[in-house]
Amino acid sequence: MRTRLTTRPARLVLAAAVVTALAATTACGPEDSTDNGAANPSASATASGKSDAPADDTATESESASAAGTKAAGSTGDKSASSTGDKSGYGQSCGTNDLDFTVTWEAQPFSHYLLTAKAKSGITCYLDVNTPSVSFGSAADGVASPVGQGGEDPIKLSGSSVAYAGINVKTTDGDGGKQFEQVIVATSEDDPHPASVELPDAPTVEKPIVTNWSTKRDEVIPRVI
Repeated sequence: MRTRLTTRPARLVLAAAVVTALAATTACGPEDSTDNGAANPSASATASGKSDAPADDTATESESASAAGTKAAGSTGDKSASSTGDKSGYGQSCGTNDLDFTVTWEAQPFSHYLLTAKAKSGITCYLDVNTPSVSFGSAADGVASPVGQGGEDPIKLSGSSVAYAGINVKTTDGDGGKQFEQVIVATSEDDPHPASVELPDAPTVEKPIVTNWSTKRDEVIPRVI
């Protein structure tokens, strides 16, 4: 009898323990699934790295766009600096009003007038047109014809540097022609600001001629060719 009484309570205790264990297992089941990642999509996505991909892609595209914009801005800045910055190697063409002119009488080796051009203070420019425009009065017969002698293209004028051109005011025989005290000079035929330059005397002008610009005086002695 004692043995049976002792065994029955033991069985009841064991049964109660089994029921408690089953209840605990059932209660912990979902949590275990969550821990394993099977029942939690967010956890699964995080574990696989997929949920972070759109954010990373967006950040990458944003950084790329920002870098591209910075590069484009830098290119524009460089171009702007290039167009308004250092211009060594080339310069502006000489306009008539950029220069000071003088005319002197040269008797040797052949009589002629020597036209000298010099840049005004602070100006650096280039004589791009090889032959000056020279005329006496407003009539067409007072325009000096170019003879093509001398010539350096272009000539840089700055500081003390000068350019020369030779003028022969009368290329005909006889007493024909008109007298002038001034000569009209321009760096080109279409220059809107020609200069009126005093002559050292009042020569008789008829069918005048003019040479090209040169930096050498002996190259601008005008001759009829």
